[in-house]
Amino acid sequence: MTIKKKNDHNEAFGRALRELRRSKGLSQEDLGFEARRDRTYISLLELGQRSPTLDTCIALCGALGVSLTELASRIEREMSDEA
Repeated sequence: MTIKKKNDHNEAFGRALRELRRSKGLSQEDLGFEARRDRTYISLLELGQRSPTLDTCIALCGALGVSLTELASRIEREMSDEA
């Protein structure tokens, strides 16, 4: 049985978000502006130190031009890579 850290899902979300942001050529500040979130909050999300709300996930997806399903798939992939 694999014991997971409490915030593995937050870290997986952060890695997926960072990968998407970089693939779109956006800075944290650019993404924050487009998603109407503060740059420091984007940084905390990418570091896995915060859990996003559904509203934030939808705003980020809109700013990144991806569906919520695509974001969820990337998070799941990141989580499976950890195992």
